[in-house]
Amino acid sequence: AAHARFGAVMCCCGPCAMYRRSALDLLLDQYEAQYFRGKPSDFGEDRHLTILMLKAGFRTEYVSDAYAATVVPDRLGPYLRQQLRWARSTFRDTLLALRLLPGLDSYLTLDVIGQNLGPLLLAFSVVSGMAQLALTGTVPWWTVLMIASMTMVRCGVAAFRARQLRFLAFSLHTPINIFLLLPLKAYALCTLSNS
Repeated sequence: AAHARFGAVMCCCGPCAMYRRSALDLLLDQYEAQYFRGKPSDFGEDRHLTILMLKAGFRTEYVSDAYAATVVPDRLGPYLRQQLRWARSTFRDTLLALRLLPGLDSYLTLDVIGQNLGPLLLAFSVVSGMAQLALTGTVPWWTVLMIASMTMVRCGVAAFRARQLRFLAFSLHTPINIFLLLPLKAYALCTLSNS
């Protein structure tokens, strides 16, 4: 919804996306022949198709009252495989999106940069905090407070905007992000060519 407000949804999620047939026909060859570093790529097709649409000059919109059903992982293994595909897709398709960003609203540029630098900054904070603990034996309170406060700000804004307190519970995702998803994103970055 935020992306649409600034002129372009940067990733139209697969189960929720609809495309004009004439637009899809124009890009079908490019879409079906996804390559990354000379190898066929078969992940992140929704983000890739969105970027192709934007590159071709089409608009991407958000429809707030649309409903869609999809299958989501209900066990840790499939969830981590999904997150690995998504992380690779985000990193890979950011390279495709970079050429688009100068023509889009600066908010979208900031968001794309944040999606890629945010995990890096969080990882740096965690590693520096662990180094402090290991080297000095002191708890890195500033690191803990900064991560906790940023988590609560993000969850608080979401709860306020949605007018639903349940969004505060999303703060429980932070340990999952730090201990499972950050290492997974590092692995994804090192294995971008794997499909």
